[in-house]
Amino acid sequence: MSGFRAEILHWFDSGRVAPGRELELLRAAAILPSPADWRAFLGRLTLWLGTVALATALIFFFAFNWDDLGRFAKFGLVEAAILAGLIAFWRFDLDGAPGKAVLLLLSLLTGALLALAGQVYQTGADTYELFAWWAALILPWVLVGRFSPLWLLWLALLNLAVCLYCRLGWDGETMIWALFLLNGAMLVLWEAGHRAGLAWLRDDWPPRLVAVAAGTMATALVVWAILGGGRGGSGALAGLAYLAWLGAVYHWYRRVRADLFMLAGGLLSLIVAVVAFLSKTMLGSDAGGYLVIGLVVIGMSAGGAVWLRAAAREQRA
Repeated sequence: MSGFRAEILHWFDSGRVAPGRELELLRAAAILPSPADWRAFLGRLTLWLGTVALATALIFFFAFNWDDLGRFAKFGLVEAAILAGLIAFWRFDLDGAPGKAVLLLLSLLTGALLALAGQVYQTGADTYELFAWWAALILPWVLVGRFSPLWLLWLALLNLAVCLYCRLGWDGETMIWALFLLNGAMLVLWEAGHRAGLAWLRDDWPPRLVAVAAGTMATALVVWAILGGGRGGSGALAGLAYLAWLGAVYHWYRRVRADLFMLAGGLLSLIVAVVAFLSKTMLGSDAGGYLVIGLVVIGMSAGGAVWLRAAAREQRA
């Protein structure tokens, strides 16, 4: 179906559709959503928005009534909500949307319970420990749920834990390295699962989000090295890691599993790295360097657009 849809859209791009008959073609090709599709979409939308709103409402209830509730009432309310969620999850089908929504709600309530314990007892623990324990406690639900948004929530918690931990005593370069390795490893695991045929890993948007995080850290790493932020041989190591990441992105998403979004992200990262290098070597008292950098950006952007269009044509072929 995706190939047929791409072919129809290609007809629009090439001007092969008679003016005024666009909607007729889309209806005949069953591309426009039907009333049943709209009902299904609105049902899923209200389910997920209601799940997030329910968890948020409980947190805001605590914030508004904090002084009026005793510690046992606070803990009892959250634990009762978690218990109700577990009972509901036992009644629902694990592979259905309601069951996955309950798992998401339970994961959010787990974080609320940990935050409540920290506020009530003032344990003195560092903030990163909250997110680390949160990620550890919901990991069984992430594995059981086989649900992309829940997996992304777990990964976001790990990223926050790493960021907050590195800020305690490590420099910025160490944090960038840690986030790059974490998100890069998660992207590799996702692609391995996708390659193995796991059904819940077949969506395109979750690995793209992870790739954006990993690519941002890889780009920050090489820019840090180019601008002189690296220590000793760490600059060369950062450059090698960046080139390895860029080559892996090109090979995998050009030759193994074609994805224009990933290729475009890698191209953008390369442009940023080249601009950082030119800025380091050419900018000074001479204003001509700005002109050269601007021309390089225009040239690389235009060349990259032509290359991406050629890659898109190869995918359709």
